[in-house]
Amino acid sequence: MATGNWTLAAGFEKLRRVKQAIVTLDMEGVLTPEIWIAVAEKTGIPALRRTTRDEPDYDKLMRGRLALLDQHGLKLSAIQAVIGSLSPLPGAKAFLDELRAFAPVIILSDTFEQFAAPLLRQLDWPTLLCHRLVVENDRIVNYQLRINDQKQKTVAALKILNYHVISGGDSYNDTAMLKEADAGILFRAPENVRRDFPQFPAVDNYPDFLRLIRQAMNS
Repeated sequence: MATGNWTLAAGFEKLRRVKQAIVTLDMEGVLTPEIWIAVAEKTGIPALRRTTRDEPDYDKLMRGRLALLDQHGLKLSAIQAVIGSLSPLPGAKAFLDELRAFAPVIILSDTFEQFAAPLLRQLDWPTLLCHRLVVENDRIVNYQLRINDQKQKTVAALKILNYHVISGGDSYNDTAMLKEADAGILFRAPENVRRDFPQFPAVDNYPDFLRLIRQAMNS
């Protein structure tokens, strides 16, 4: 009887230690085009092409963007019109559908609530955690972070909840998330990011991305 109780207790302890897997992904550059690059191309303001792939300091990047919007009189509605013309990256919808069939997915992005809806609709509304713009009379005057370092802190919180976290991103602002995750993967990252963070495996297509995610889930 004692042996049976020990075996049962050991079985429950093993179950308690088993972690469910969850995947966190960046949005722009991984599932959708870079919004600011699209705006730059549409408006003819080349300085707006600068993204988190180029500038690690997010506040510096956003302050520069806000100054450019003010300088050129570019309003929120004009940016939303550009976003409304965009589609997810080729293959992104099928990739996300297959991924969500075997793992829960959270999108962690430094985009804004006022930007994301048209693209999320085309991806069948995955869960997105992001930030919010401060808008006055259609003019973007500031931005509000939901929380500092939200990507890293979200992954840390998921680990406290006993999740095995696999994270994927492409830019400097994703690397804290990738470091915090149990497994981090670079997807279509530029050479400068790959060079600065060689510890992360890097892939350039969705089948390979899925393969690494599955491997990480079983590790």
